[in-house]
Formats: sequence, structure tokens, C-alpha cells
Amino acid sequence: MSGQRTVLACLSVVIGLAAGAASAQEDMNTNFRDGVGMPLRPADAAAQGWTLETRGHSICKVRLGAAAVAKDVYRVEIPADCGQVLPAGVVGWKSVTDGAGLVDGQGQVLIDFDRWSNSLLVSHQSNGVDIQLRRGG
Repeated sequence: MSGQRTVLACLSVVIGLAAGAASAQEDMNTNFRDGVGMPLRPADAAAQGWTLETRGHSICKVRLGAAAVAKDVYRVEIPADCGQVLPAGVVGWKSVTDGAGLVDGQGQVLIDFDRWSNSLLVSHQSNGVDIQLRRGG
């Protein structure tokens, strides 16, 4: 009887590990499907406008274009009313390892947005206030 309990206990552990691995694989598949942690592709970025938000409020509408303005830098349209939230000197955007970055004339990233999904990019600021680009707008 004791041997059967040991076998059942081992079987239970194996099943639990298999379920955990399947769950982890499902999470990885979901992240890949949603683009989490992936560079934003120019065609995807340009497909629709973006709304710049912070502290739960919409600030302005931003357009990320697919037309290159320099090597690996793409057109961006940012209205003046975004100026209070974004750094000065933004002339374009580029794909970065885990999302997109708004860049200056030398291609240096001024503000980096991490890709949380296909429709949300988030920039964590040192002052603790997040800035988001949300698809739609």
C-alpha cells in the first residue's frame, strides 16, 4: 500500500510539472501572438493612429509612419499639444528590441516604449508616471 502511495505521489508531481510546462508554453505563445517584448514593425505601427496617454488621460493623437526618413528611422507626426509630455527634439521613431523609441535627428532614442500588446506601448518614467501609446486615434 505504501508503494502505491509513493507511485501516486510521484505521478501527481509529474502531472503537476507537465501542467505547469503547458501553462508556461501557453503564456509564451500568448505573448508572442500579442507581440509583448517584440520590436514594433513599421507596417504594424502605421496601420492605425495612436493616442498618447498619461495618468489615465488622453493627451494627443500621434501617427507613427512606415516611410523611412533615415536608416531605420521612420516618420512620426506629433502635434504641439504633445509637447508637455514628450521630450523636445523628436524627429522620428524606430523599432527597438522590445517595442519602439522616439528619436532625435541623430537617431538617438529620447523616449523608449515597451510593447505590452499589439495595441499598447508603455514608457516608465523615472518620476513614476507612465506614458502610454495606445492604438486607435
